[in-house]
Amino acid sequence: MKTWRNVSLAVTAAAVMALTTACGQDKVTESPNGQAVGNANPAQQPADSGYGSDKGGYGDDAAGGAAAAPKAAGQLSVWDSKKLGKVLTDSEGFTLYRFDKDTAGPPKSNCEGDCAKAWPVVPASDATAAPGTDASMLGEVERADGTKQLTVGGWPMYRFAKDTKPGDAKGQGVGGTWFASAPDGKKAAPGAAGGDTGAGDAGEAGAANPADLAGMSVRKDAKLGDVVVDSKGMTVYRFKKDSAWPMKTACTGACLDKWPVVPPVDKNDTEGILKKGFVTFDRPDGIKQQTIDCWPLYTFSGDAKPGDTNGQGVGGTWYAVSPEGKLVGAPK
Repeated sequence: MKTWRNVSLAVTAAAVMALTTACGQDKVTESPNGQAVGNANPAQQPADSGYGSDKGGYGDDAAGGAAAAPKAAGQLSVWDSKKLGKVLTDSEGFTLYRFDKDTAGPPKSNCEGDCAKAWPVVPASDATAAPGTDASMLGEVERADGTKQLTVGGWPMYRFAKDTKPGDAKGQGVGGTWFASAPDGKKAAPGAAGGDTGAGDAGEAGAANPADLAGMSVRKDAKLGDVVVDSKGMTVYRFKKDSAWPMKTACTGACLDKWPVVPPVDKNDTEGILKKGFVTFDRPDGIKQQTIDCWPLYTFSGDAKPGDTNGQGVGGTWYAVSPEGKLVGAPK
């Protein structure tokens, strides 16, 4: 009897240990949308969704709550939205907004008090221009409380408290004054800044219009077979110098200019992808990065359109990713 109990306790302990060391990181658990949580600083967790109505044009039902602690934007990204066009996001994939009652010349924020509770300001510190965008568009404005707020094209940047996951844009059009920001600080609009790069190669088997793709899906490449693509249809890659157990990255600094990280993707917004180890990597540089089977994922700046695989085999270390997260076409 004691032997059976000891074995049972040992099995239970082993199971708990396996859950708490996912991807080689202690105290990592997985939320329903695949977000790795449990070891993150509370300030890095998604904003609560209990406030931010459009009353008064900014969400004045947030008056009873405290303003969220400012959260750095990190590596900015550009999201191609079918409805909104090119939208600027932070490193976690959260939409950035601009306020019509602000001014860009000179930059000035008119969102204070209750407004700033519903529309948390984006700090100027630790923000890096999205790959392929003009870094000179980024600036800062000093707020009434002395803090510095990020500006893009002169417009102060905000998040919306009701956006609870990457890809949300619930603040669009609120009060007729709040709009998602384009990469140049103007209002995001379909067809602006070039729009989509195309509907994919007509001769490429399995190519699809990027506007119809999930956040992450599978494309059948004529040479490589099944490869993972992002929501724009761009090929997803892995770096052989990275590690999944424990989860580590060897691509930092200038490397990220050529190999931008894949921002977090909702697990439910995928098609044909392995869900095991589909978690967000909290990188040491503060950038949030999507993984498959705990392997960090990237795109390649040298890929100009959906279907391109110009990053395949670069330096003998970069390879397209299979739906199971394995390297495609890498020498064994």
